[in-house]
Amino acid sequence: MHVSFNLAADLDPALKSAALAAGLPDAAAFTPEIRTADPKHGDFQANGTLGFAKARKLNPRAVAEQIVTALPASIRESYDVSIAGPGFINFTLKPAMLLAWLRAYSTPAALTAGAASAHAGQTWVVDYSSPNTAKQMHVGHLRSAVIGEAICRLLTFTGAKVIRDNHLGDWGTQFGKLIYGFKRWADPVALATDPIEELERIYKLGHAATPDDSPELDEARRELVALQNGDPESVALWKKFSDVSLAAFQQIYDRLGIRFDYNLGESFYNDKVGRVYSELLGTKIAEDSAGALVVFHDEHPRFSRNTERPNPFMVRKADGASGYASTDLATALYRTEHFGAHGIVVVTDFRQGDHFEQLFLTVKKWFAAKHYRLPELHHVTFGAVTGEDGKALKTRDGGTIKLKALLDEAEERAFAIVTEKNPDLPESERRDIARAVGIGAVQYADLSQNRSSNYVFSWDKMLALDGNTATYLLYAVTRLHSIFRKLNLPAGDTAQESAASPLETSAELTLARKLAKFPDAIRLAADSLRPHFLCLYLYELAGEFSAFYTSDKVAVDEAPVRARRLLLCSRTLLTLETGLHLLGLRTITRM
Repeated sequence: MHVSFNLAADLDPALKSAALAAGLPDAAAFTPEIRTADPKHGDFQANGTLGFAKARKLNPRAVAEQIVTALPASIRESYDVSIAGPGFINFTLKPAMLLAWLRAYSTPAALTAGAASAHAGQTWVVDYSSPNTAKQMHVGHLRSAVIGEAICRLLTFTGAKVIRDNHLGDWGTQFGKLIYGFKRWADPVALATDPIEELERIYKLGHAATPDDSPELDEARRELVALQNGDPESVALWKKFSDVSLAAFQQIYDRLGIRFDYNLGESFYNDKVGRVYSELLGTKIAEDSAGALVVFHDEHPRFSRNTERPNPFMVRKADGASGYASTDLATALYRTEHFGAHGIVVVTDFRQGDHFEQLFLTVKKWFAAKHYRLPELHHVTFGAVTGEDGKALKTRDGGTIKLKALLDEAEERAFAIVTEKNPDLPESERRDIARAVGIGAVQYADLSQNRSSNYVFSWDKMLALDGNTATYLLYAVTRLHSIFRKLNLPAGDTAQESAASPLETSAELTLARKLAKFPDAIRLAADSLRPHFLCLYLYELAGEFSAFYTSDKVAVDEAPVRARRLLLCSRTLLTLETGLHLLGLRTITRM
């Protein structure tokens, strides 16, 4: 029996072939529209018959009956097929097919091989996190880092080559003030013990000491000009700031399980903006406006020059300085030419929506005019993190919460819970569990929300042992490990699983059906670049497992029944761990 990873994928060509075999008029135009069905109707549903039949003035139910009659034997071997209402075609997986799927997809390698999608073999650049150098990461940096990493893992799982690029804010006017302040107020001891904290202190002093129209600001600007002109002392300081910042950022990334292939900040593109200016002028996409180089998108209702308040895309400022638009255009070209990107994903706060909409419009016109290959361009936006009062998350004294402090508190809260539940475990083990649970709780609380929405940060909710939380899912994983530990058996023992008898009970079949829907969750999350779809699936899977475990005893005397129930436990464990790893979480075996 042939077993596809994505079972619904077999139905599409089978239904199209059946439409042709049935001799339907204009059969080549039939689109099945396969969807995951409401469980009371089956596993999958084909909805395309209605629109196809109505457009040709045919009876939809009669058309559905003709298609079902012409279905190949392989589909009928695998599914119970029925017609509902005016012509919906429902497919319910047979127990034998469910068992075959569970046996076929028994390892992480098998799941990965099966998950290949249209992205397979393509190169995708994902730009995420992107903090400013010489500043500490705060809670506002959390969402980009966590969502971006999950997207990278999902794209990799579906077969893409993913390049992770941390587009650092490491250039611009703030460095003149920072160098100005560094030369006056740097504390060597503080730089040695907590360099990023010291750089932030120095910048605040430098900023306060250089108000508009002051001689001090002119001096800070001269420091910036010296840096931009390659003055060795200034460049050495700037490099020191960058190295110190990256080392501090990496400590946060290590805790979140994040790694980058490149840290190509704005400075990297400083010598590449000249080509952008000349090509946009040469193709007449950009024009001079009061000395500035701008692009108007007159076809767009918000960016046209004909609006009441024109909002052009500022490619080069009137004083000749580059800005975000300049370097972002150079970045898009570099990623396309140097990395050969088929797709580019940029993960930022929703407030940058207008900037990236204009950026992508400009890139499309520019690449078309120059006959450059255009990659897929995606701006992945996200809402804000708020406190339970609905306002921006702040410290008690009204300051910005540092990301390091947030993660420290997550671990300490988790440690208190683990210690209360398992005081006899060695402290080192309790600390290790607390790291996985605490950090995982923060990550999952973010990922489980639709990224377009704001979400409320609540320690009690994210560390709860019930509900859609990392704590609940990690507990399900440890519960599964304990089943195999008590039976002194490894999970995924093929010799044990080969003795499994066909699935019979309602709870067994419901859990098996949920496991076979894992590919749908992966496809939906990867195609939409929305990890919350995978979170919802994992939460529902853990719930189905709990219902199965309550209903059907696993360690029964009948060997074939025990084998099939252990098979279900093993695949649930594999799927939960695989899904949580795709979200960037670390799993544990005890809790």
